[in-house]
Amino acid sequence: MKMTTTEQALWGRRFHPAPGGASRLICLPHAGGSAPFFLPVSQKLSARFDVVSVQYPGRQDRRHEPCVGDLVELARQVFEALGPWDGPPVALFGHSMGATLGFELARLMETKAGTPPAHLFVSGRRAPSMPRDERVHLLDDKGLLADVRRLGGADPRVLGDPELLRMALPAIRADYLAAETYVYRPGPPLSCPITAFTGDDDPKVTVEEARAWSAHTTGAFELNVYRGGHFFLAQHQAVILQKISGYLSLA
Repeated sequence: MKMTTTEQALWGRRFHPAPGGASRLICLPHAGGSAPFFLPVSQKLSARFDVVSVQYPGRQDRRHEPCVGDLVELARQVFEALGPWDGPPVALFGHSMGATLGFELARLMETKAGTPPAHLFVSGRRAPSMPRDERVHLLDDKGLLADVRRLGGADPRVLGDPELLRMALPAIRADYLAAETYVYRPGPPLSCPITAFTGDDDPKVTVEEARAWSAHTTGAFELNVYRGGHFFLAQHQAVILQKISGYLSLA
């Protein structure tokens, strides 16, 4: 059943108006993340492109909705919410868990809608075919939050406020569950180009695991390695957004 305009607005947030007919960039947050994480992307790119940041259920203004602890199911829901896909070119940009989600969303766009994304940008995440045995989602709250703090990137206002932390924990745990229990299902590679970004000191992905994204497309592939850990994006925002903007201009 097609979602209403109101339901679509729950999923896709536009922080700035976009030019009519512009290429669209759909941004997919990391585990525990929310749509405002990509506010800087919208600030920098919305003068030329339609930047849409996805808000997952179970957090912030959607905190009363059940979280989705399965990436394939979450991709299906995003696909249904943000379609139809037959308008201007659409590119996907996902960080960490959002990168794997972007891959699954790209698969749906190509196989179900017949419209592959113009580009898939993946950041801070190993290729889908490179599994790890990760069980952070099974730890108690203290252990889970220790991993969140270790990676950086979490809003210190949330980590320092017991009430905000209580509200955020279910979404963080559900996202970790989704990311850590994801199982790649072999299938045809995507036809769209893939550009991967990774930090050289990221505990969640090695450079070789990031390079393995090349096996998931018949199109062009590019790997960009930057100094930094899991949230290297903050340190290299300008150069990364310049690269994304360049590719979107070609879409």
